[in-house]
Parts: sequence; structure tokens; C-alpha cells
Amino acid sequence: MKKLFFSVTTALLLMSVFAISAFAQPTDEKVTTQEQIRVLINAVNDNAEEKAKENYGVRHAFGEKGFTTNVNRKQFEALQNNKNYEVSEVEKVSLDAKPQNTGERSGLPSDQTPWGMEAIYNDDSIATTDGGDNIRVAVLDTGVAEHVDLVNSFEQCKDFSQMRSPLIDGTCNDKNGHGTHVAGTVLADGGVDALGVYGVAPDADLWAYKVLNDRGSGYMDDIANAIEHAAGEGQAQGVNVVISMSLGASSESSLVTDAVNYANSQGALVVAAAGNSGPDANTIGFPGGLQGAVAVAALENTQENGTYRVADFSSRGNPDTDGDYEIDRLDVEVSAPGAAIESTWYDGGYNTISGTSMATPHISGLAAKVWAENPGLSNADLRAELQSRATANDILGGIGAASGDDYASGFGFPKVN
Repeated sequence: MKKLFFSVTTALLLMSVFAISAFAQPTDEKVTTQEQIRVLINAVNDNAEEKAKENYGVRHAFGEKGFTTNVNRKQFEALQNNKNYEVSEVEKVSLDAKPQNTGERSGLPSDQTPWGMEAIYNDDSIATTDGGDNIRVAVLDTGVAEHVDLVNSFEQCKDFSQMRSPLIDGTCNDKNGHGTHVAGTVLADGGVDALGVYGVAPDADLWAYKVLNDRGSGYMDDIANAIEHAAGEGQAQGVNVVISMSLGASSESSLVTDAVNYANSQGALVVAAAGNSGPDANTIGFPGGLQGAVAVAALENTQENGTYRVADFSSRGNPDTDGDYEIDRLDVEVSAPGAAIESTWYDGGYNTISGTSMATPHISGLAAKVWAENPGLSNADLRAELQSRATANDILGGIGAASGDDYASGFGFPKVN
């Protein structure tokens, strides 16, 4: 299969941190009259809708829910006072903390198969990974940079985050690092020299969808559009698609909920981070908290009660549903390595960061690997297989973790073997 190659300009960042809590949270930015506000407009009739579209333009159309566009403050207030329209601001998301370069570019990773790979493959001496062939993994994030360990995996590269256009094909530059790190955990292949890092499913094909800007923030309508686009592409091409989202917010977006439901109806598997607001119960975010998404909690490389331990920062689900082995809203479904994870970085080197953002791509990669081995599975069958594997590897360590289905680790930690 022909791969897509592209180039990016490396950006220098000024500060450095060791780890981030990479699940996205809403911002509280104040919008001035000159600044653009993303809004959802729903008109009372077709004539009013056409007039609004003519006046303001259309970024994304969402059927009966209306359409989104950018307006300034005065236009927003005028729309709010117009009885022909229902208008609301589109929710924003952003990363918890901005990941930064840790220093000089490192030529080689400190470990080609970091502890997360050893854990999910259940092999402390594993040297390389394999699998995922003919499966597409859509990584919705800050983009993915050109990296020797990833470049052979690119099949699609698209930017949904630009204000001037709702979709730019052929570009997905990442000057933040988060998206490149996530992609590496899914499918890094060690590079042409086999000296780089390995992800869970190095034979999978990457659809790099930039939905967050280089500051790590974005809009829910862009994310919803990217989800629907990935699912639609999978249907059009007749291929199996895993949609991986290491992002989210504390409140639900109906646009994203509808998009996740659509993706499921089109046969895609949706995987999302639980969030980094733990260890209290009922702190899971969205879209991870949706019933249609596989919510992933983060494990750390520490043994407690004979198993890995759920990280304190990892968001917890609803304790009232413990033990039922069913997935409802606001439930953690599975857990995976998410603390101190080494992976590819936007500058061509490597970085070690933490968060449920890092746990999510472990599960996305595992899903791709299992699907490649069983291409006849439906997305529902694949999800059930992940749950079954998780149940076989119960997690007993960390606040809220307990025998069986619990609100901290979900069903458990699904593994390759």
C-alpha cells in the first residue's frame, strides 16, 4: 500500500517539564469583540438558516442540530437577540499542560520496547513488536510530526484545526509533541534502521488527524467532524478503523456524542482517555464517559497486591456500577500503562510523559493488532474481546481498584497474550 510522506518544520520550545497530565480540559479564555467565537446556529426555518449561512459562512453542518461558524462578539450578541436563531458557543478543549521539549534531541530511545510494551505483550524480554496490518488507526490529536519511527506508517495526514478552513488535506504538523507521542505508542516501527522505539501494532496504517492546535486546544465541532470523517473513510474504503482520542473535557458535547454514535454505526471502534482528574470517583471526562467509547484508565509501573497499580491521577468512574461487567455512561472500561511512558517526540527524538493520554494508545494499538488477526470481527465483537482479555488480567492496585469490574481499572488490563 502506498504511504503518504510529508515534511514539517521543527519548532523550538522554551521551557521543559518531565511529565504531563495529557487529557484535555476546557479553557476559560475571554473572547474580545475582535476575536473569533465558534458558535452553533440552529434556525427556526429554512429561510433563516440560508440567510445565516450566507452572512456568516459554514464550518461544519450537523443536520437538525444546525451548523457551526465563526463570529465576533457583536455578531454573537446580535444572533442571541434574534428570535429566528438558537445560538450557543461550541465547547473548547485543551491539554491539561503544554508538553515541552526536554532538551537536546536524543538520537536513540533509552528503551526500544518501553515498560508499557513489555507489560501489554506480557514479555519482559521482548525486543520488537508486530501486528496491525491492514488496520487504520485514526489518531485525533495535535497532529503527528515526521519521525523516522513513524514515517513509513502514514496513509492520511489531515488538519481539522485551522480557522481558515475546516479541513486541509496533506498537512498535520505537530509542534506540540503530544500527538506524535501518542502515535508512537500505537504503531512506531523502530525506523528503517530498526534502532528506534516500537509501538503495540507497528504494521497498522496511521491516519493523523490534527484536531488540536500547537497550544493543545481546539473545538468540539472540529473533533466531531474528524470522528465522522474517519468513520466515513473506513466505510468508503471498506477497511477497519480504530479512532483513538487522547483528549476530552469535563462536560459532554452533543456534537461529539452524535459523532461517536455515528462512528459505531459505521463499524469503527472508538477509544478515548478517561481523564486525569483522579483519584476521586465520578471524575471521568468526555468523550471517554460516553457509552460508545472505550474509556481507558492509566496504570503505573508499580506492583501492588500482585498487579500493576492504577495511577492516582487517573480519573475514576461510577462506583455504583462496580461488579456488573457492563458499560454505562461514566464507566472506566479498561486500563493500560500510562505513567512514565517513553515514545516518539515532535523533534525527531523521544520523550517520557504521563497521563491517560498515554494509556489510550496502548489500547488502540492492541485493538488494531487483535483486529488484524481477526478481520471478520465487528467493532462490537472486538470490544467484547478487549473486555474478555481485560477480565483475565484483573487489576488490584490503586485507589478504587478491587477484584472484578471496578470503577478505577474497569474490567482490567487487556494484553496481547
